[in-house]
Amino acid sequence: MEIALSTPALLFPAVSLLLLAYTNRFVTLANLIRNLHAKYQENPNSVLMGQIQNLRYRVNLIKYMQASGVSSILVCVLCMFMLFAGFVALGKVLFVTSLLLMAFSLTLSLREIWISVEALNIHLGDLEVRESGRQASASLAGASRTN
Repeated sequence: MEIALSTPALLFPAVSLLLLAYTNRFVTLANLIRNLHAKYQENPNSVLMGQIQNLRYRVNLIKYMQASGVSSILVCVLCMFMLFAGFVALGKVLFVTSLLLMAFSLTLSLREIWISVEALNIHLGDLEVRESGRQASASLAGASRTN
C-alpha cells in the first residue's frame, strides 16, 4: 500500500473538531462540578456526592480522550515528517499508530457519552417517580372530596 504525504493530513480537520467538542464537554462538566460543589457546601448529602463522583470519572475520561486525540495528531505530524524525509515504512507505522490513538479517543468518548446518558436516566427516573406520587396524591385527594 502506498501512502502519500496528503493521506495523514486528512486527519487534521477531524481531530481539531473532536478536540473542540471534547473541550466544550470539559468546560460544561467543570461548571457543573463547581455548581454541585457549592450546593454540597450548603447542604451536604449523598446524592450530590454521588453526582460529583460520577462527574470526576467523566472528567478523567475527557482528559484521556483529549490526551489520546492530541497524541494522535502529534504522531500524525511525525508521520508526515517521515514521509517527507523518505522513510515510508516508518511513516506507515506512525500513521497506523495515529489511527489507533484516534480510535482509542473515540472509544473513550463513547464511554463518556454512555455514562452521561445513564446519569440523565437516573434523573428522569426520579422525576417519573415523583410525578407518579404526585398524581396518586391528587387522585386520593379528589376521591376523598367526592365522598
